[in-house]
Amino acid sequence: MHHPAFQHLRSHPVPALRLEFQEYRHRATGARHLHLAADDPHNAFMVAFLTVPQDSTGVAHILEHTALCGSRRYPVRDPFFMMIRRSLNTFMNAFTSSDWTAYPFASQNKKDFNNLLDVYLDAAFFPLLDERDFAQEGHRLEFAQPDDPNSELLFKGVVFNEMKGALSSPVQRLGQELQHRLFPTITYHHNSGGDPEAIPDLTHERLRAFHARHYHPSNAIFLTYGDIPAAEHQQRFETQALNRFQALTLDLAIPDERRLSAPLADLIHYPLDGTEDPSDQTHIVLGWLLGPITDPLATLRARLLSDALLDNSSSPLRNALETSELGAAPSPLCGFDTATREATFVCGLEGSNPEHAEAVETLVLEVLQQVAADGVPQEAVDAALHQLELSEREITGDGFPYGLRLLMEALTPAIHGADPLPALDSNPLLEQLRLESRDPEFIPRLARQLLLDNPHRVRLTMAPDAGLSAKQAAAERERLAAIRAALADADKTRLVEQARILTERQQRQDDPELLPKVGLEDVPPDLKIAEGVARPVGALPAAWYAQGTNGMVYLQAVLDLPALDPEELDLLPLLCACLPEVGSAGRDYRATQARQAAVTGGIGARASVRGEVDDVHRVKGVLVLTGKALARNQAALSELLWETLTSPRFDELPRLRELVAQMRAQREEAVTDHGHMLALAAASAGLSPTAALSHRWEGLQGLRDLKALDESLDDPAALAAFAARLERLRDRLQGAPRQLLVVSEAERREAIAAALATHWRDVATSKVEAFALAAPEASPARQGFSVNTQVNFCAKAYPTVAPNHPDAPALHVLGDFLRNGHLHRAIREQGGAYGGGAGYHPDSGAFRFYSYRDPRLADTLADFDRALDWLQGHDHPARTLEEAILGIIAAIDKPGSPAGEAIGAFFGALFGRTPEQRRAYRQRVLAVTLDDLKRVAANYLRPEQAHCAVLSNARTLAEQRDFTIVAI
Repeated sequence: MHHPAFQHLRSHPVPALRLEFQEYRHRATGARHLHLAADDPHNAFMVAFLTVPQDSTGVAHILEHTALCGSRRYPVRDPFFMMIRRSLNTFMNAFTSSDWTAYPFASQNKKDFNNLLDVYLDAAFFPLLDERDFAQEGHRLEFAQPDDPNSELLFKGVVFNEMKGALSSPVQRLGQELQHRLFPTITYHHNSGGDPEAIPDLTHERLRAFHARHYHPSNAIFLTYGDIPAAEHQQRFETQALNRFQALTLDLAIPDERRLSAPLADLIHYPLDGTEDPSDQTHIVLGWLLGPITDPLATLRARLLSDALLDNSSSPLRNALETSELGAAPSPLCGFDTATREATFVCGLEGSNPEHAEAVETLVLEVLQQVAADGVPQEAVDAALHQLELSEREITGDGFPYGLRLLMEALTPAIHGADPLPALDSNPLLEQLRLESRDPEFIPRLARQLLLDNPHRVRLTMAPDAGLSAKQAAAERERLAAIRAALADADKTRLVEQARILTERQQRQDDPELLPKVGLEDVPPDLKIAEGVARPVGALPAAWYAQGTNGMVYLQAVLDLPALDPEELDLLPLLCACLPEVGSAGRDYRATQARQAAVTGGIGARASVRGEVDDVHRVKGVLVLTGKALARNQAALSELLWETLTSPRFDELPRLRELVAQMRAQREEAVTDHGHMLALAAASAGLSPTAALSHRWEGLQGLRDLKALDESLDDPAALAAFAARLERLRDRLQGAPRQLLVVSEAERREAIAAALATHWRDVATSKVEAFALAAPEASPARQGFSVNTQVNFCAKAYPTVAPNHPDAPALHVLGDFLRNGHLHRAIREQGGAYGGGAGYHPDSGAFRFYSYRDPRLADTLADFDRALDWLQGHDHPARTLEEAILGIIAAIDKPGSPAGEAIGAFFGALFGRTPEQRRAYRQRVLAVTLDDLKRVAANYLRPEQAHCAVLSNARTLAEQRDFTIVAI
């Protein structure tokens, strides 16, 4: 069944995904509707538009932000963030890609889904696009003291600061600059997110014109997933939007890029703090432009070639890059990418030097020539096909709803007019590839056609420049000074008046009842938690969870941590990182990596330490070895896990050296993407043992220690000693008490148990001294960490209570209450940060404030304090409490993948978060009152208890007072 305004084009079952693909076209406008009909109440929606900017002003990105700032039916200033508070959504966001803009959401509640659908449709097709919202979200000129025309003139705007933060990441800058050169003449030549140097050139009139041209139903794709019938969606599409439009002839299709006749080479620079040594900090990459992604079989062939070259450490190109002395690690850009209409392939090194550029290019081309001459082992091609099959079959959804993931996969070809069905039902193409790949010339032929004989290649070298950051800042100051010099008194008055009007708008309290909502009465009465059964494997305890995993098996070995001395504790995350990456069972690491790729979806290891629910200073810790596989390979998975634990090859010293260098490179490049998390860890480090451990393992302290280790391992004696320490720690853990966790479909249990019994049943364990953590050392109350960034990341933390304390639910609700009512306006809208908020962190027993990609520092820290003054100094409507509670309940109830829900339930119970505890906590959240919020804030969030940490550049930190400065 479908709505009469739509024409049904086709339906096609996709058994591997347990859904039916349905395709429709709107008769009047030509809008497309792709519906994935599934027996799943977790419904998802997305509307997407082909967007093709012709400059780097960020017009598509700023439009995405501004469209969500009020619409015809919902003329409130901030409907998007207001709906986050009035919803039980499992996901709400908007995305700007290089050639499309999309507005997705998901919800398990049908009333909520339809509420969000109404708001999203109105935002996309009938936004107000108010000039004041453009100034807030995009860019504006404003005086540092908005009412003082004699103060410094500044550029402000959320997207302006977001993109300053994004381009502080060397890898993001490198990717943008490479794309700029691979596409010299079409839309991808430009930065669709916006270049901070070009963003101030965008006018409000051009923004409105871009919307009129691109956000039309004739250029739209509607995508839906779940158990709501297509006809119901189409009824709302028609009545809420489409019946107001007629077809529009558009010429937005992206042409093929003009091909280079010969490869190019270029050298660019990125800012590096002047105190750092610039040696071994250069990125060198090669990029190729391939064919259009509208040909699904050709695209899959190219992906298979990329995987055969780069998938794991046994793959020839990845192995050459990992073992090369020309750099520290393979570039994070390595791989095949379909984010553009014509795909790209990239490979190269980071941690290199500019003079190695030609040598890196020679290395890559020699590997490709060898592959073209000799091919790769058939087993490697089969393993790459196996990985493609596994990725198609696995039901994900732990970080991003599964339905939305499928919609995104369909969108990529559909936005360019290609058939989206092969992106979802790839089995016929995989079978075709299996037949083609039996030809020994298959991979060599692809290597020649797509890479060696393809002159559209760019070699890009990006070297550090210690003075570039200061030059960029000076250029911005000079630009502003020139603007200021040209301002007449009337212009200055106008800027002061614009700032006043914007502030008034930001302070205005819109009527939230103009928007639809769900209430506490719509909250499900119970929390769904996966249930398992205990069934030992021999004498070994094992927990079994029967879940709909679509033919996948998940296996985890969980070892209790013994008491560890400080050196062993610091070594533990390194052991976890190395265990699955070295050889095992007598094989070298390349053979082991090949075996993993052939029969599993990956082997991993991690350490998990959490505070008790009644006392965060008492902890439990485990080492977890993880793996997943297609059901036909479950016996091989069990064997590989056993071999990884019992016989790792820590005698492979060059491999250990490579792994530490790769870890360092990955951690360093992640700093600006996760700066708020690093600041939160640092601010909390002195408040509880687990918080201190987080700073020590995943935080900035851990990064400093890792850098020191990496620099020491060039000494052969130090490398041998490191390997010996890993071996000793592994031996200590070998005898620790353990248990197994198995997640699969119920009918596979007997076969899995039989396979496990081969290795895991007769494990001798010994009683060990219980794991514990020392009380954290006192840390400075105000710490500043110097990193390479144009923006700041701020955090403030207070010690509070353990999860089972009666005040914990009120603290949990308080975080959302402060964000909704004060912090969002003060930090994002007025302060210009990309994000900010507050929350209770139960594992560390801390309450924490944060900001992300923030142009301010001291003022933001003051805003954290002003939020508490706002809480105590105002009367608050009852609905604001309900909105905060809804946000917490939505997060508690958010579903994961079938496997993820089972794994979460198991480890929750292991650490005292039993189903009974979790359900009781949820009920206490629902009972929180406004008086509770004020009381816990007064009791726990006292100024003398606060610890602050900020990440910024050295220049900004030097201007701060009372901060202990730490160089990273």
